[in-house]
Amino acid sequence: MLKIFSLKGQVQNYAWGGTEFIPDLLEMKTNGTPVAEYWLGAHNKAPSTVAISNSHMDLIDFIDQNPRERLGAEIYQNFGRLPFLFKVLDVYDMLSIQVHPTKTEAEKGYKLENEKGIDLHATFRNYKDDNHKPEIMVALGEFWLLHGFAPPQKLFQTLQEREELSFLVDVFKKEGYKGMYSYVMNLSSEENNQILKPLIDRIMPLYKEGKLNKKNPDFWAAKAVSVLGVSNGFDKGIYSIYFFNVLKLQKGEGVFQDAGVPHAYLEGQNIELMANSDNVLRGGLTPKHIDIAELLKHVAFEETRPIILEGTLLQDGLERVYSSVAPDFQLSEITLKTHEVYTHEAATIEIYLLIEGEAKVVQNNASLELRKGEAFMVVANGKIEISTNSQAVMYKATTP
Repeated sequence: MLKIFSLKGQVQNYAWGGTEFIPDLLEMKTNGTPVAEYWLGAHNKAPSTVAISNSHMDLIDFIDQNPRERLGAEIYQNFGRLPFLFKVLDVYDMLSIQVHPTKTEAEKGYKLENEKGIDLHATFRNYKDDNHKPEIMVALGEFWLLHGFAPPQKLFQTLQEREELSFLVDVFKKEGYKGMYSYVMNLSSEENNQILKPLIDRIMPLYKEGKLNKKNPDFWAAKAVSVLGVSNGFDKGIYSIYFFNVLKLQKGEGVFQDAGVPHAYLEGQNIELMANSDNVLRGGLTPKHIDIAELLKHVAFEETRPIILEGTLLQDGLERVYSSVAPDFQLSEITLKTHEVYTHEAATIEIYLLIEGEAKVVQNNASLELRKGEAFMVVANGKIEISTNSQAVMYKATTP
């Protein structure tokens, strides 16, 4: 029985995306339109397409034909659907500051908005589905992001070094992370502009002259203004740039972000794997809808000491696993050289994406030839061998 299938995902043309990386990966024509994400999965918004003989089928429909057999009995029992969403991201302009809800809160919020009759595609809707969205990412090159609240001493230093924000030290000492964050997010437009204008007036010339290092939050605050403009006032997400950890990841390094951890991708390309959800509660650096009251319900108001993931190389020396506490997914990087063969039996449904080189996948008498940017899927209990005549780097999305 055939267990391997070619898979084609869908691109997402969000404004913050780059114009070259994903089109080059997928060998697709581009007209300069931003291509921000490439999705591989079975989310209702953009399901992948499965190649079957001479036809194609929506991945959701493909799984629904025989969910227990194709997902695997355990995944079918625990989730009833493909539990993860696999992505490639090209971050040219910074993303919005985001927080994701827990599974319980997502179910409640989704149900409530449905009962209120809010259209699923409404711009002011908070919950697009009933799922949580923990996520893990691995950098494909130098990658910058904001990740959780900085520890107190680091936060004190950042605020004290900037006269315009130094008054927030006392707010933090008295009211903690929640009080400080709630304070700035609930400022009136006039109050917000009075605070941020002197800061931006001071740092913007330095940014334009190339005198700010990316490790310096001033760089990202100035870039935010240059991208978003000030016609509607200064974006309150600028405060978060000074409140959060600014992280720089190198190629192959990763980070996990659970429910409640505020974060924002700033620049670079990555592989991202998450629970099958599109639920985002935004906290700034965006012209999109921000529901401050709902946002504050879900933020984890505690320090985050970043844990940089380097993955664990398995005994075969070919597969590096990036583990997390999320039950929905597990991300691996598989690197092959000529004459090396990756042998594996999939306990559940798995998706593979070739990032570099070329590869051949064999299952019994069936085989697939893969070029850079191509993806395939193995259904539960599929035994495969992957080899290359040159070199190959691919990422695998599965469930632990």
